[in-house]
Amino acid sequence: MATEHVDVLIVGAGLSGVGAACHLRRNCPEKTYAVLESRAAIGGTWDLFRYPGVRSDSDMFTLGYSFKPWTDPKAIADGDAIRDYVRRTADEYGVTDHIRFRHRVLRADWDSASARWTVHAQRDDTGETVVLTCAFLFTCAGYYRYDAGYAPRFPGTERFAGRIVHPQHWPADLDHTGKRVVVIGSGATAVTLVPAMAERAAHVTMLQRSPTYVLALPSRDVLADALRRWLPAKAAYPVVRWKNVLLSTANFQLSRRAPALVRRLLLRAARGRLPAGYDVDRHFSPRYDPWDQRLCVVPDGDLFTAVARGRASVVTDTVDTFTERGVRLGSGEELAADVVVTATGLNLLALGGMTLSVDGAEVELPDTVAYKGMMLSGVPNFAMTLGYTNASWTLKADLVATYVCRLLRHLDRTGQQVVTPLPPPDGELEPIIDLTAGYVLRSVDALPKQGARAPWRLHQNYPRDVLLMRHGRLTDPGVRFSRAGTPERRTARA
Repeated sequence: MATEHVDVLIVGAGLSGVGAACHLRRNCPEKTYAVLESRAAIGGTWDLFRYPGVRSDSDMFTLGYSFKPWTDPKAIADGDAIRDYVRRTADEYGVTDHIRFRHRVLRADWDSASARWTVHAQRDDTGETVVLTCAFLFTCAGYYRYDAGYAPRFPGTERFAGRIVHPQHWPADLDHTGKRVVVIGSGATAVTLVPAMAERAAHVTMLQRSPTYVLALPSRDVLADALRRWLPAKAAYPVVRWKNVLLSTANFQLSRRAPALVRRLLLRAARGRLPAGYDVDRHFSPRYDPWDQRLCVVPDGDLFTAVARGRASVVTDTVDTFTERGVRLGSGEELAADVVVTATGLNLLALGGMTLSVDGAEVELPDTVAYKGMMLSGVPNFAMTLGYTNASWTLKADLVATYVCRLLRHLDRTGQQVVTPLPPPDGELEPIIDLTAGYVLRSVDALPKQGARAPWRLHQNYPRDVLLMRHGRLTDPGVRFSRAGTPERRTARA
């Protein structure tokens, strides 16, 4: 049987993959495409995570698509609302019919003679192997491993009489009403779980080894609410979007240039929401500077409110061992618990776990250098979506999808068929993700690198990237255009 061929094959039907398909429909309607999704539903992360209170950690005016206004009153939305938004967008743009569910991509092989990728996927429901070819491969699978979260081994767990759960695999039958809950962790998941579970639990304790910066933001956007009274959604949406982009960019730049000032402001804000005399320095003052790791956003300060009302508490200590009744700490104190939630983080998995080869040679991701944060040196007709670490993921996803469409139109216009990024000729290489969070440090050696300067540098600056990716030149020293039949050669760095 003939292998099915499409112009563009998108991997992943989450926020990024659906957005990429919509951009393709809008900007390259003549291109054929398909979307391969390993899960059984649209939504990606927002379909996977079902723990109490799951919500965005970015405002929805920037986490939403540039072409699809977010109209819900909540600026920081819950997971169900985000999942519905992605599904509605896919339906509206006719993307849903192009998605092949339960198709897990295993590998993709590039052949220069035909200028095509051959992509091998396995159907999780039947075990059948499916083979497709495409002219351009676009991975939108994020960088989290979906089948297993990070779960360090704690001594004594076999003795614990209660229940231990990981947020990534939340059991539908878990009822925490009236129970004592210990949440181990201090990141975005933990600060979401604690106030959500505190509404029904007897008490919730957030047990953290070290603090995280926590920033309270309104759950509704005042400007958006005002503009909605006078302007249609399509007119109000970009105004609020750019307002939030500029505010978050200013916050990040100030944190880089005056970290001590931003630290003082964050701690002062926390003190203002907590009872007098609360030990803010111990529980909310990290050892690192702001934005060395992502700030944790809490809508309307719900975490601080739960602590102030006595429904929740924060303990900064280490786990010595689990006991029959709870968790004994390094200090010797024991936290009684009926349920322990190990919100200990995620594992990274580049490209959704798929492997790549170019003309028979395996691509080693750590040996590649990212071009404009979206393509890999020596890998033709390939792009990946990698969102911002200091802002909304979708801001960068929109730019990447727009750039891919520009590339496809440029290839058609010039009669070329292949675009291949080149490695930087000199300069130091650095990790592509510039955070010191544990989930990054555990996996950074398995990820591509980035160079010292553009176009091999990821700036983490949306206004600057808009100029580069929407309006910048497509031809530069970092990329080569060619026709089919030109073998790819390994280009060593000087």
